[in-house]
Amino acid sequence: MEREMIGRIIQGDREAFRHLYDEYFDYAMRTAIVVTKHAEWAKDAVQETFLRVYRNMWQYDQGKPFKPWFYCILLRECYRIMEREKKVVPLSEQLERIGVEPELPDANVDIYEALQSMNDMYRIPLILKYLHDYSEKEIADMLELNVNTLKSRLHKGREKMRSSLGGEPYGSKA
Repeated sequence: MEREMIGRIIQGDREAFRHLYDEYFDYAMRTAIVVTKHAEWAKDAVQETFLRVYRNMWQYDQGKPFKPWFYCILLRECYRIMEREKKVVPLSEQLERIGVEPELPDANVDIYEALQSMNDMYRIPLILKYLHDYSEKEIADMLELNVNTLKSRLHKGREKMRSSLGGEPYGSKA
């Protein structure tokens, strides 16, 4: 089904692209918000991602899964926008600015803040692995990394999360 839809998009079928957009938009927005840490930047990144996908669909290798190709473009757009803006707005300031109290339990907010406070080198692989359920190979391809480098970043990222949430290092005796 996805290959048929992509073939129709390549041939210029706007309705097929609209279907793709509807299918991927929410997932892309959630990812972009977590990556950029800013809702407006996320909107820009997602909009530009869909434009690039539409313009460059002919470059997509239909022998490979579509989703990693799409998210590779999305991540690059997020990085480009973050580089352009060169600032990070903490979660508490974002929530304060829009006047929203989080409805999540404190544990979820703590996890979110711990994740958002991490360096992108560790944060992005953790997001792709544990929030989007990509394989290590797919993540390594998306981020243009060696699989062993990715595994190391995932391990260090998990350790940083554990530490920031007050957990004990792996293997320590209580």
